[in-house]
Amino acid sequence: MAERLGEMLLKAGLITQDQLQEALALQKSNGGKLGYNLVRLGYVKEEDITSLLSEQYGVPAIHLEHFEIDEAVLKHIPADVAQKFLVIPIERTGATLTVAMADPSNVFALDDIRFITGYQVEPVVASEASIREAIAKYYGSSHDIQLKSIMDEISKEEVADLEVEEEEGEISAEDLEAASQDAPVVKLCNVILTDAVRRGASDIHVEPYEKDFRVRFRIDGILYEILRPPMKLKEAIASRLKILAKLDIAEKRLPQDGRIKMRMKIDNKAKEIDYRVSTVPTLYGEKIVLRLLDKEGLKLDMTQLGFEEESLKKFERAILKPYGMVLVTGPTGSGKTNTLYSAVGRLNTPETNIMTAEDPVEFNIQGCNQVQMKDAIGLNFASALRAFLRQDPNVIMVGEIRDFETAEIAVKAALTGHLVLSTLHTNDAPSTISRLMNMGIEPFLVATSVHLIQAQRLVRRICRDCKEEVSLPKKALLDLGYTEEEVDTVKVYKGRGCPTCNNSGYKGRTALMEVMEMSDQLREMVLMGANAVELKRQALEEGMLTLRRSGLVKISKGITTVEEVVRETVL
Repeated sequence: MAERLGEMLLKAGLITQDQLQEALALQKSNGGKLGYNLVRLGYVKEEDITSLLSEQYGVPAIHLEHFEIDEAVLKHIPADVAQKFLVIPIERTGATLTVAMADPSNVFALDDIRFITGYQVEPVVASEASIREAIAKYYGSSHDIQLKSIMDEISKEEVADLEVEEEEGEISAEDLEAASQDAPVVKLCNVILTDAVRRGASDIHVEPYEKDFRVRFRIDGILYEILRPPMKLKEAIASRLKILAKLDIAEKRLPQDGRIKMRMKIDNKAKEIDYRVSTVPTLYGEKIVLRLLDKEGLKLDMTQLGFEEESLKKFERAILKPYGMVLVTGPTGSGKTNTLYSAVGRLNTPETNIMTAEDPVEFNIQGCNQVQMKDAIGLNFASALRAFLRQDPNVIMVGEIRDFETAEIAVKAALTGHLVLSTLHTNDAPSTISRLMNMGIEPFLVATSVHLIQAQRLVRRICRDCKEEVSLPKKALLDLGYTEEEVDTVKVYKGRGCPTCNNSGYKGRTALMEVMEMSDQLREMVLMGANAVELKRQALEEGMLTLRRSGLVKISKGITTVEEVVRETVL
């Protein structure tokens, strides 16, 4: 069918041979039908595809967005069948069921639907994209359908089969895992773990309450409720996840930390995912949070992080110096670790000895000597740094400067011929200077050791598939921080919401960067005891882009929205 449709589109002059080859290549790598891939590439419109299919098979074409499908009609075709054959029932008249299909020539689908429903099936053609949207709207996403089928299976199980009984003495995790290997709760946990990867989640929250139990995913920085498993599964799910993380399932009174390593196939691609697992005892059971560490999601190319051109030049200039300190600041979850890893990746050559002290080590980087902190035995950032200085390092990366001792050793390392990369928790770049001095570091040491400070925040990207221009009053743009001249030319965009982005209007994230390079004038001001406000004023005069200005640049480029920039930055 793909070749025939391609030939029809070529004959109609709607696409070129090169465009057809590109769409076939995309279809080979990503799946889906040829028409769907041509629409995704922007070479044809959905209406062109449906009208050609209608003409080819002699069946009417319809626009699904104009239909409101009755719930009673939807019940005739199960969700998994609708998804398998890309069909959706739209109307029943007597013994005839009208079904919208992306491929009306699929006789196997028609036969199966006749057998399942017991009705005569009358096909009409609709675009693949509109059918996918309708399935998501009426049945839920593919992951929701899979979860629902497992939940149905679980509901048929006896409660006793799933609950983990409290026993005195040691409980063997191996015995428990073997005994529950085929239980639906194992399938449910597996689906939750893989579903999080498919949706691009960064964290999974499994939360028990007095009369409720829920699973939430953090996607692009925002928490979404995904599932409410039955209360009877509370202990079973917690135990299963703890077994996978090699934690003590008998210990429910103390917090525990572990790790799960999984190999999985997603969309025919093998992936290796690490989950960092943390359990905390709450009033109504253990809350479990899993942080997803996906190596493919780690961007080591600094040009992809969100730097403006001039800011990137400053950052690269600082990390390529043979000694000194480069600090990345921002709240938890602002992408500081990714930025540091990118810098390390840029410096990682056979001639360079790179030592890192991390808590925890999130990603393994070939060619770097990474050390995991263990406070319980006295291995903290300060003790690791002292040891590093005897290991002939060129570059030292410290996960976080938390106290005077760590700060003092890091500054001394920067002054004795080492490049030191680290993070701090401050709101913007200039206030980092004050923070170091508040820790007890002398102004002359700060002024001479620090080469560059970068503050950053993460904002959500507008979904490319449903991006559209929106209008804003001039006053609102002026209040944001645009100048009078910019207001007349700036264009603002927003995501309408589509299946690609789970109707959120956003897909993926980018960083806002505030890069303050330490000039001679700024060093002099630090020595004279200037405060953060004075340092910021001087840095702005020297061309520093603030977090808000970085956000305004990304709004005008159509990368993010006004709401995201306002949420993460201040004027």
